[in-house]
Amino acid sequence: MDSTKSDKTSGVATEEVKEANWSGVFAMSLCAFVMVAAEFMPVSLLTPMAAGLDVSEGAVGQGISMSGVFAVIVALSISSVAGKLDRKKVLVALTAVMLLSGVLIALAPNYLVYMIGRALVGVALGGFWSMSASAAMRMVPMDKVPKALAIFNGGNALAMVVAAPLGSFLGALVSWRGAFMFLVPMTLIALVWQWLVLPSMPAETGGRKLHHIFRPLKRSMVAVGFAATGLLFMGQFTLYTYIRPFLEGETGVSEQMLTLVLLMIGVAGFVGTSLIGYVLKGNVYRALIAMPVILGICGLLLVQFGEQLGVVLGVLVVWGLVATSAPVGWWTWVSQSMPDDAEAGGGLMVAIVQLAIGLGSTVGGILFDRWGFESAFSVSAALLVGSGVMALICMGIGRRVTQPQAAVS
Repeated sequence: MDSTKSDKTSGVATEEVKEANWSGVFAMSLCAFVMVAAEFMPVSLLTPMAAGLDVSEGAVGQGISMSGVFAVIVALSISSVAGKLDRKKVLVALTAVMLLSGVLIALAPNYLVYMIGRALVGVALGGFWSMSASAAMRMVPMDKVPKALAIFNGGNALAMVVAAPLGSFLGALVSWRGAFMFLVPMTLIALVWQWLVLPSMPAETGGRKLHHIFRPLKRSMVAVGFAATGLLFMGQFTLYTYIRPFLEGETGVSEQMLTLVLLMIGVAGFVGTSLIGYVLKGNVYRALIAMPVILGICGLLLVQFGEQLGVVLGVLVVWGLVATSAPVGWWTWVSQSMPDDAEAGGGLMVAIVQLAIGLGSTVGGILFDRWGFESAFSVSAALLVGSGVMALICMGIGRRVTQPQAAVS
């Protein structure tokens, strides 16, 4: 780093960066890709994993819940737990945890070891994403931070596109264990790369206490907005976690066709993410209201026409287009609604999203195992429509807050 300033009012050490460390940014982008791929790869491998571990598909799906729970815990506590440790060492250690989790899952002799591996995935994810923004700010000049964050999220978006079809393809080619083992050398490359190129990132002198992160929730608009966010992700993963057994059991697709369908969903999601910026340039709230309602309708259509391949394919294209881009809308809302406390807002977003994913996977697994896909997908639709309703309420609160301010000015 070129220079360091001390902010006496906040007690936080801020560092000015004059030369961008793009190698470090891309190393973290690779790490983001591996972590997100590992988080969602079970979605396309539920059936063979259930057979290999001698448990139900719902039980395997609840491994996603396990990673979500631990991601929430770590996201809220990593700053205080890491203390004065150099953040470079913390990031490398989190990547090492990811490496260990990959080995454990690939070689898991039983369900318990698999769940331990999933817990470690959550530890790595929660810590990594909580520190990603501050790491970007310490590797590139301030005017380049948005570009660095976009590259981080590029790894995330790419993983969302390829994780499911890649898992399905490798599962058919070399077994589900081989699919997870495929991620191990990639994680090792990310670990070594980060160790070689990340700069030293001394801990900030002023830390945020755990209870400070919950302060934005005192504002009703923020609380309702995060409730809508939670319902969105819970609704998505109540359905999407169990898309493979639905396609195989209800629609009757082959394993080869399954890979193509999952790739199709991923490509649609990539297109949606590329276009969402244009949609959000208008009224952000309209998008936040419409997108979960569209996803809810998709869930109901799958229930009604699940045996008709053509209808299912069309619905899943729409699902991929909207579901992958919807979170971008809520991140935009965070930046607009909490410009003075975006750090706390971002931490809350990570925790709420991971908690919602875990709850959705758990609820969906229970419903899927006991009453079939119809109940899981119908509950998903109800949750998603609920998200749209909460977004509508949030918009109303936001207008009441801004109108008095406009009158005063």
